[in-house]
Amino acid sequence: MNICKRLLPSRLSYTHTLPSYKASFSFFHSSSDTSIQVHSEEQEVVIALGSNVGNRLNNFNEALTQMKKSGLQITRHACLYETEPAYVTNQPLFLNSAIRATTNLGPHELLSTLKKIEKEMGRTKGIRYGPRPIDLDILFYGKYKIRSETLSVPHERIFERPFVMAPLVDLLGSDIDHDTVSHWHSFSKKGIFKSWEELGGESLIGKDGLRRVLPVDNRLWDWSKKTSVMGILNLTPDSFSDGGKFETVANAISRVQTMVSEGVDIIDLGAQSTRPLASKISVEQELDRLIPVLEKILELPEIEGKLISVDTFYSKVALEAVNKGAHIVNDVSSGTMDPDMLNIMSNLNVPYVAMHMRGDPQTMQNDENVKYNDVCKEVGEELYERVTSAELHGVPAWRVIIDPGIGFSKSSEGNLEILMGLKRIRGEIGRKSLGVSRAPLLIGPSRKRFLGEICGRGKAVERDAGTVAAVSCGVLGGANIVRVHNVGDNVDAVKVCDSMLDLVRD
Repeated sequence: MNICKRLLPSRLSYTHTLPSYKASFSFFHSSSDTSIQVHSEEQEVVIALGSNVGNRLNNFNEALTQMKKSGLQITRHACLYETEPAYVTNQPLFLNSAIRATTNLGPHELLSTLKKIEKEMGRTKGIRYGPRPIDLDILFYGKYKIRSETLSVPHERIFERPFVMAPLVDLLGSDIDHDTVSHWHSFSKKGIFKSWEELGGESLIGKDGLRRVLPVDNRLWDWSKKTSVMGILNLTPDSFSDGGKFETVANAISRVQTMVSEGVDIIDLGAQSTRPLASKISVEQELDRLIPVLEKILELPEIEGKLISVDTFYSKVALEAVNKGAHIVNDVSSGTMDPDMLNIMSNLNVPYVAMHMRGDPQTMQNDENVKYNDVCKEVGEELYERVTSAELHGVPAWRVIIDPGIGFSKSSEGNLEILMGLKRIRGEIGRKSLGVSRAPLLIGPSRKRFLGEICGRGKAVERDAGTVAAVSCGVLGGANIVRVHNVGDNVDAVKVCDSMLDLVRD
């Protein structure tokens, strides 16, 4: 339904690049020096975020909350970037990102709303380009170019600033999905993608003060520096590989100490088996297995600097584990097995591993769920849908880790295609969202049945050599995190692969 909006200032112009489009604004001038009323439909907007004063990430989270309360429906988030300050260089590093949203607010009403949020969060006039707790800029407003005394859209100098362009590109897909996005591209003479490439494009990331980062454990993690090894700790009696070995707290702690000595980066605690046909246990049973071990692990002095992940599809387990000190939630169902998971994750402010799986552990390997016409294409499309659902529930893409789900609703051939096709999966996701396609990618082929079938190894513990081969293939194909049982051998494998990749990049 259309709503009349009151806009300031008195001198205002709206232009449009494609005359065939029928503008949704109608103007009513009350006098030459008074306000202008605008009859406005819902518009899609892009808003940039920046912060370099105080707790920058908390500032972002608060700004998102306040924008939602003001009526913006946030639909997509860019990645998170730590950047060198521009123009005024003797100030702290910035965090930068951007969001896409829909709103019924007119452009100047939206500007007023954002300025109010900035003021309430402590921003003062200060010096131009100087430090600020939050900076909220309208990059695009619908299909319109706006020029007034107080507002210029597209934002001035947008196409020459890498710290603006990087998150802006994240909000787009390589496919142009609707007319509004076509107009955004038309605002740059060369198109947004060409403008980004001429600035340096992806070659800028990690260089020249532009790092793509994931917030975790009160720090910003640049996952591109090295492949991280996630060690598996099953606290279950029935896991397919090592069920029953680490049920006692003492055995679990001993295993953690061994993994730390072998060079593990992340320890993934699982208190519920998700092997094919595994029976589901209750929240209470899972917590009884998990929490005593988690608490003891966090007391270990050698755990400092390591990350603790909790493998669960229950929202209550995720909430309790994070409250106790876990750093990451690893959900094999991407929120499909517990309707509260995504709502809980929106408030936990920790990384969320969204994995691809069809069905649940009881049904994931049935004929229907392992049937694909093109496994990499369909996994990419379905994984994008899972992440989109998380974003709409308030989980920013800058907190998401993606996992194509090797061994989950896949045939042996499908698992191999995924290992060989990680770049294709990223590409399929990137057709809709380049930001999501650039998220850290986790793979978990360790000791899976398809390796046993290939190598003739019936017992899971005999599949470590096959695991090293699968992990190496995945790392060379673009995986950033590998989830494994045998930490020591795979730490060595990823070091060799990283050295190869460094040689190619140099």
